[in-house]
Amino acid sequence: MPAVADLDLEALNSATKYPSILTYHELDPKNGGLLDTATPFSGDVILTEKVDGTNARIIALPGGDYLLGSREELFYARGDRVWNSRLGIVEALRPLADRITSPHYGIRVYYLEVYGGNKISAASRQYTGGTTLGYRLFDVATVEPSVLDLPLSGIASWRDGGGQFFYTEDDLTEIAAAADIETVPRLATVAASELPTDIEGMHAFLTHHLSTTLVALDAGAGGRPEGIVLRSSDRTAIAKARYQNYERTLQLRAKQR
Repeated sequence: MPAVADLDLEALNSATKYPSILTYHELDPKNGGLLDTATPFSGDVILTEKVDGTNARIIALPGGDYLLGSREELFYARGDRVWNSRLGIVEALRPLADRITSPHYGIRVYYLEVYGGNKISAASRQYTGGTTLGYRLFDVATVEPSVLDLPLSGIASWRDGGGQFFYTEDDLTEIAAAADIETVPRLATVAASELPTDIEGMHAFLTHHLSTTLVALDAGAGGRPEGIVLRSSDRTAIAKARYQNYERTLQLRAKQR
């Protein structure tokens, strides 16, 4: 595989972006609330904490090279003397990227949430009372190098069509353990039939499974969690349920009564 200097970075950036996750209940474009339509799940559903920070990527290449970036941009390549310091991603992830084992073939992408710090997100104070940065791994994927030879429009279509190969829950756990990376907290595994399909029920479900964050970085953290990510064990369905969306919806409905 070519060195970083010889890669088409636009192609690499596009091929390794993390796909959007829909809300568990459909968003109402009229008022930002939620509609009654819920995402269908089947089989076992894994619940994990959704951490409110900024999405980040470690793009590991054969031979030891790597790049770091946010969800949309690449910020740093191994050996750079100057890098984009925005969002604290490079500061938080460079030591980790330096010690991750390189893949023998292909492009391995580690997707992490970087959180806390100094105003990484509006919720930073919920995780730290100071400026401590943290990160948690939430997914890992492999991308075939040949994908980078496609035109950018083709790469986008490939990605949006589910072309990235994501590891299963068991494999993700093994990869995280081998690399000594903490994952986002696993809360529970429930049967799809246990998932509430109504707004009030899902709000109560959130409170039951995650009333306070499990990834606070110090004693000064506010502790309010963002929500939960729901993922079928075979990755056929993924959705997010955020406290803010359900609280807004319930408030809107109360006003309409």
